[in-house]
Amino acid sequence: MTPGLILLLTILYFGLIMAVAWWTGRKADQRDFFIGGNKSPWFLVAFGMIGTSLSGVTFISVPGVVGNLTSPNQQFGYMQMVLGYLVGYAFIGAVLMPLYYRLKLTSIYTYLDQRFGNATYKTGATFFLLSRTMGASFRIFLVTSVFQQFVLGPMGVHYAITISATLILIWIYTAQGGIRTIVYTDAIQTFFMLLAVVITLGFVMGELNMGLGGLRAAIGEAGLGKTFFFDSSSPAYFWRQFLTGAAIATVMTGLDQDMMQKNNSCPNIRDAQKNMFSFSVILVFVNLIFVTLGAALYVYASQTGFTMPDSTDQVYPALALQAFPTALGAVFIIGLIAAAFSSADSALTALTTSFCVDILGFPEGKAGSGEQVDATTGSDSRKMTRLAVHLSFSVLVLLICYAIYAMARGDVLGNLFRAAGFTYGPLLGLYFFGLFTRRRIRDELAPLVCILAVCICLFFGGQDIIGSLLGMEQATIDGWKLLSKKLLGGYVPGFELLIYNGILTSLGLWMISRPERASRCRRARASAGM
Repeated sequence: MTPGLILLLTILYFGLIMAVAWWTGRKADQRDFFIGGNKSPWFLVAFGMIGTSLSGVTFISVPGVVGNLTSPNQQFGYMQMVLGYLVGYAFIGAVLMPLYYRLKLTSIYTYLDQRFGNATYKTGATFFLLSRTMGASFRIFLVTSVFQQFVLGPMGVHYAITISATLILIWIYTAQGGIRTIVYTDAIQTFFMLLAVVITLGFVMGELNMGLGGLRAAIGEAGLGKTFFFDSSSPAYFWRQFLTGAAIATVMTGLDQDMMQKNNSCPNIRDAQKNMFSFSVILVFVNLIFVTLGAALYVYASQTGFTMPDSTDQVYPALALQAFPTALGAVFIIGLIAAAFSSADSALTALTTSFCVDILGFPEGKAGSGEQVDATTGSDSRKMTRLAVHLSFSVLVLLICYAIYAMARGDVLGNLFRAAGFTYGPLLGLYFFGLFTRRRIRDELAPLVCILAVCICLFFGGQDIIGSLLGMEQATIDGWKLLSKKLLGGYVPGFELLIYNGILTSLGLWMISRPERASRCRRARASAGM
């Protein structure tokens, strides 16, 4: 694969996406941008959500960690977390989605306004903005770093230009159509991403002269086939991974404006639930294909003598672009571009929606506001504001990606889940306290509770993050980790910090709450659609 050929493929692919964006966004109004006019076909939403959920992290990082025997998700152990996703998706489809549809929300965080008050509402929306900005940045960084290392870097192009060009392209085709465009473009991008993985797996099996049965045996012989880990002292312990998976699915889908905005664009709750339940089952099998591909790549490298890169995130790209035939490298590039665009486009749209509705107070989607979206494009001032917000988030993601590039360490999959533990935890606590208690809180104290919960979790599990930001010496960071381990009796928290963060937030909310009188409780339940 030559850099020129890769650039040509990128241009052709972007031309296809732009054609779809023009077709879907040519008559889009403000309501179409935010919720697709509630006309999105559920099957397209379901298929497109697979690509958004997987993104470049699954496309590149998951195949790599299969062979990383020091990773918490070693071998097929990642599937333990994926199985936990099913519990989270079931909760979303049965509990959260009916609530969102009853309230007819554009931003799902307006629920917090009705249940608790304005301060809690702003706090929840702010934590989403922080969470999704960081998550989108990690995902985009992973894909653009591959382009930088294998394509543009050797041509003398600086990473700042690589990430800038990527985000400019994404902004161009999402700025007008919003969610109406993304429902269609994400479905196309999911198709290309999955096609690349299936073709690559078929090629590797052909080169190894193996069917599925033979490949499975070879994976087992290579020591890469273990799925379930029941050693309670292991970071890959089944129940730690399974429960974390359930929590991650709940917060990164059910409490995430990005994912729920697509679901809320379906015509009705029945279509939205069909989307969610079909998506959740398909996603398990898709993830199984990805980890199988990862194991197959390690077996292929072992049998052909290919020298694997030090970073697990570079395993798939290195083989596809340096060892496989040019045609297969082209397929990988198309899948990589699809993975980059499918995660970034919807994230920027969701961030724009949440900021406009939750922070700036756009009336769209606020149940009971009495205001409706304009029939054409909304007011000129609101449209210009929306475009400015959209552009601002693009610039912010660009800056964060460059910062990650400058001080990246570890696999991106692990970093993404660790970041989710700190930023999505308060949302988990807020929603669970709101849904499963009838208590009223002191609304003005909710921001303090959420911040304290995050700080406690950062103390016990965020040493590397804080150390990098403050420029600490590694010896200081290691000493901090040792102190944390000692205080917890030898226990070292992993991705399950997300759950602890949610529990701490809920406990803090209980401490600032009081029982509600029956009449007020009935009014609160009625206003929240419960």
